[in-house]
Amino acid sequence: MLVTVLTASAAALAAPAAGLLGHRALRRRANAALLRITGAAGIDEAGFVRVGGIDQWVSIRGDDLANPVILEIHGGPGASNLAFLPRTRSWERHFTVVRWDVRGGGRTFGRGGPSGQGEMTLDRLHRDALEVTEYVRGRLGVPKVLLVANSIGTVLGLRLARSHPDLYSAYVGTDQNILSGGHVHPAYEALMARLRAAGKRRELAEVTATGPAAGTWTTHQWSRFNKFVVTSDPLTYDTMKTVVVRSLWFSPLHTLRELRTYLKGMTFSEQLGPQAMAVDEWAEGTDFAIPFFVFQGEGDVLTPPAPARAFFDAVTAPVKDFALIRGASHFASFREPEQFLELMLTKVRPAVTGGPSAPRTC
Repeated sequence: MLVTVLTASAAALAAPAAGLLGHRALRRRANAALLRITGAAGIDEAGFVRVGGIDQWVSIRGDDLANPVILEIHGGPGASNLAFLPRTRSWERHFTVVRWDVRGGGRTFGRGGPSGQGEMTLDRLHRDALEVTEYVRGRLGVPKVLLVANSIGTVLGLRLARSHPDLYSAYVGTDQNILSGGHVHPAYEALMARLRAAGKRRELAEVTATGPAAGTWTTHQWSRFNKFVVTSDPLTYDTMKTVVVRSLWFSPLHTLRELRTYLKGMTFSEQLGPQAMAVDEWAEGTDFAIPFFVFQGEGDVLTPPAPARAFFDAVTAPVKDFALIRGASHFASFREPEQFLELMLTKVRPAVTGGPSAPRTC
């Protein structure tokens, strides 16, 4: 999601930074130092795992292997979360975090290129996720892992949480998509209102012609809609520039060549967007046999809090909780990583471990 905006924002940042590669190098070295895990109880390993017939990148990091294990399902589609490691370093002091570059994205895309990604469908990604889950359970010797999904990754996350309570200890959705087969799309009406208020007649005409039935959109229409949503909302656009683009630019894990590959992977993976829009979360079910949590940016205009709250209210689960992340839009957990961690420690970890809220040690 949002590759057009991300590319434009990256160009705007890179232009003045062209003569500041030394500054980029310093920041990358500082971030690399921040990411070091040296304790005997910790783990820091990454590499390719054979999943679904192709090599897929899996990273496992944490300060203490005794902590609960998170499996992240990233968004985009095709937008690996690896660039956010410096922003979310504190999470790894309380959880062992598994970050998986889904086929079509990140280093998985870089490994095989467009021709080496195989079947690009939500069903194939679902099967991949189960294989990754089994790999993690075996590698870390844990019976279950905690699912944390963001943005379009929540479509896959909800399916996993519904159908495999034997594998997952809880579900946490952030930037939570609640889709209704493309028939109900509140973000569309809100965008129309913002474009009218701003006098953006050309953009308004294009969005009007596209129509609100997201289930019928082409990949191009889906991409354009996301661009207009992001650029018409100051908080979301600021987050793209100051959180997403800067995280990529200063990532110690990405060379300039790998950043270009990252963007190519997102473009390639846009084909999954219309597939996701056709999903009806209400029809797929509101019954969950595991603890269920939604932590949404209070100002999210791309995946608005209201549909997520309505779905949450209908959910039956052993434990459930909903919270808004203050001062955040989309990418809420990465803009406000400490707020997100606090919610994970006070609400999620007790439900997973059966103990009291975990204290902050940093």
